[in-house]
Amino acid sequence: MLDATTPATRPVNPRFSSGPCAKIPHFSLDMLAGAPLGRSHRHAVGKTKLAQAIDLTREVLGVPADYRIGIVPGSDTGAVEMAMWTMLGARPVEMLAWESFGEGWVTDAVKQLKLDATVRKADYGHIVDLAQVDFDRDVVFTWNGTTSGVRVPDGDAIPADRAGLTICDATSAAFAMDLPWDKLDVVTFSWQKVLGGEGAHGVLILSPRAVERLETFTPDRPLPKIFRLTKGGKLIEGIFKGETINTPSMLCVEDYIVALEWAKSIGGLKGLIARADANAQAVADFVARHDWIENLAVDPATASTTSVCLRFTDARIRDGEAFAKAVARRLEKEGVAFDIGAYRDAPAGLRIWCGSTVETADVAALMPWIEWAFQAELSAQG
Repeated sequence: MLDATTPATRPVNPRFSSGPCAKIPHFSLDMLAGAPLGRSHRHAVGKTKLAQAIDLTREVLGVPADYRIGIVPGSDTGAVEMAMWTMLGARPVEMLAWESFGEGWVTDAVKQLKLDATVRKADYGHIVDLAQVDFDRDVVFTWNGTTSGVRVPDGDAIPADRAGLTICDATSAAFAMDLPWDKLDVVTFSWQKVLGGEGAHGVLILSPRAVERLETFTPDRPLPKIFRLTKGGKLIEGIFKGETINTPSMLCVEDYIVALEWAKSIGGLKGLIARADANAQAVADFVARHDWIENLAVDPATASTTSVCLRFTDARIRDGEAFAKAVARRLEKEGVAFDIGAYRDAPAGLRIWCGSTVETADVAALMPWIEWAFQAELSAQG
C-alpha cells in the first residue's frame, strides 16, 4: 500500500469550478440589497444600474474611451455569435482553434455561416503558430482556452496596421490577463468567469474599426432580433449605454457591480492579475515537485493562469480517464474540491480554476489533497 496520509489543512472554499466560478471573497446575498428588483430595466433606475456596470467595466479593464461596451444575451457564446453573424463575410476569414470552444466557433463559421474560412488548429496543450496567421483577414480566436489551459502569451503577433478584424473570445481571460486593446477589435466575455458572477449575460466590446464594419457591411443572411446591432445602417448606440436588447436580470447586474467594486478595492486590474498569477504559481510549484503530474500546456509561456489543466503521467496508471475521474470524485466526496474534472472533450486529467476570486491559500491547501487522492487511487487499483 502507498502512503495516503490525510492532509491536515483543508481549503476554506472548495469551489474550483471553471464556470460558474467562485464568488468574490466574503460574498453574501446581503451585498445585493441595492438591486432594483421588480422594476423595469428600461426605467431610469434600471438604465442607471446597467450604465454603471458598463462604466465600471471600462474603468477596471482599461477599455479605451472610443470602444463601445454592451451587455448582451446568451452569455459569452451569445456575444461571440453576435459578432460572427453580423461582421464575418466582408473579408476572407481565418479561424483559430486550440480547444473545444474554439472548435465550436470553427463549426459555426464553416457549417452554419458557410464561410470559405482558413482553419488553423492545434492539439490540446498547444496553440497555433500565430506568425503564420494572415491578419489582413478577419481572425477569430480564444485568448485563453478554458478547456485546454493554454493562452495567447501576448499581442505581439497581431500587427497594428492589420486590414482585418480580430474577434477575440476572452471569457476566461478578461479581468485576469492583460489584454492589448489596440490589437483587438471585438472582445467578448461572460462575468460568470473571473469575477464569479451569475450566468446568462455576455459582454460585447467593439473597437471603432468593428463599428465601422457594422455600419458598412450588410451580411447576406437573416439575423435574429437578439443579434441585430444596427438599424438603418447605423449602430444602435443605446445597446452600449445600458438599453439592452432583451430583459436582463437586475439581480445578476447588481452582483456584477458588486464584484467590480471589489476589484477596484484590491487594486483594479493589476490586483486581479496578481491574484490569478499567484494561484497558478501555487499549482505550478506543486507540479514541479512531483513527477507523476504535469501541466497540459506544453510551453510555460502559453500556460493559462485561470483554467489550469493538469494530466497524470505515472506509468502505473492503467486507465487514465477512469483514474482522473476517480481522483476528482474522491476530492469532491471529501469536500475539498468541487468540479475539477477535465472538460468532457479534453484529455483526461484535472482542471483547477485559479481565477482572481479564488484565494491562494485555498489553492495551496488543495495541492496535498491531490497527492493524497492520487496515492489512494493507485492503491485502489490493487
